[in-house]
Amino acid sequence: MLARKGLIHDEFLLTRIAEDKDNHPQFKTKTRKARFVSKNGACNVAHKNIREQGRFLQDVFTTMVDLKWQHSLFIFTMTFICSWMLFAMAWWLIAFAHGDLDPKRSSSIPCVTNIQSFTSAFLFSIEVQVTIGFGGRMVTEQCPLAITVLIIQNISGLIINAVMLGCIFMKTAQANRRAETLIFSKHAVIACRDGKYRFMFRVGDLRKSMIISASIKIQVVKKTTTNEGETIPISQVDIQVENPVGTNSIFLVSPLIISHTIDEKSPLFHFSAYDLGEQELEVVAILEGVVETTGITTQARTSYLPDEILWGRRFVPIVTEEEGRYSVDYSKFGKTVKIHGPLCSAKDLMEGRYNLISRSQPSRSAKKRKGDSQQSSLLEKKMATYAHPNDSSSDS
Repeated sequence: MLARKGLIHDEFLLTRIAEDKDNHPQFKTKTRKARFVSKNGACNVAHKNIREQGRFLQDVFTTMVDLKWQHSLFIFTMTFICSWMLFAMAWWLIAFAHGDLDPKRSSSIPCVTNIQSFTSAFLFSIEVQVTIGFGGRMVTEQCPLAITVLIIQNISGLIINAVMLGCIFMKTAQANRRAETLIFSKHAVIACRDGKYRFMFRVGDLRKSMIISASIKIQVVKKTTTNEGETIPISQVDIQVENPVGTNSIFLVSPLIISHTIDEKSPLFHFSAYDLGEQELEVVAILEGVVETTGITTQARTSYLPDEILWGRRFVPIVTEEEGRYSVDYSKFGKTVKIHGPLCSAKDLMEGRYNLISRSQPSRSAKKRKGDSQQSSLLEKKMATYAHPNDSSSDS
């Protein structure tokens, strides 16, 4: 979803882009629940007491790719230095056994020319493995053992280069780098559409290159207790995404509002606006697709706690048509506005215990309440004027 984990603070991640600062949760929980998935997509799970550590060494390449950058660069450097030192020792022993290190013996042909110490053997080892070849030192046909070591070092160098450079390439081309430009709204909303409650959030892609075969999935993570009394600390329940085509696939060419209809099968069916803030649950959104330019599958994640779900609000439109093409205003990406609607649960709404009140045609009681509120506000203003006459004069 970049260095997403630890290098950049959550407040500056792209998942926080263009949020409405005036949006505050309506109902806050008393104690902050631990997140299963953080806002930047990192999974908040710690693995402890793993006894079979040897399983990681069975797949060294994946283990190297999963390491942090400082560890990978340290292993990269030490691998080359150790291989150079190892073969430098071999070249020095060959020269020592053949008597090339004796300064008095100058008539015979050496195995490797111009090797008089371990330092020169180390330099020759570097020249052989990285194929520099300065021309001052070279292998002669005098020693078959030297030719064998030359072949072994060349093959070993090619293997080390392939593995180490492959690890560095995979770390720089990891799919989660593409997920940095896939953004989610900071808050989710619950509002009525066509007489039904819908859980909604907004997702967008900042790049022009598209995500092919993009699909989105929503899960509710919560603690549940079975009929037998067994407690499941992390229960993951899939909920259906509203899509006219009947699948979870989306065409993410512009920001979309992903919605879920809260019906009898939804885990949010029995919760009202007042009940939601007291629940210990987490709604996880997962966007997955294939990067158009590289063909690598990428995945972006985020989650919403109850205090990040705004009841009775909707997202403002951000796509407009300008000069024959569509324009997206990302400054309004996370902005929401209040709408008139019920606060009861979806179950009560379905059973007719609460009727929707039209905002365009308010009832007489609503008009009366509005007039009473205006009168009370005027009364409070007059009381404040009497209490602080200086302030009122300065304002006027």
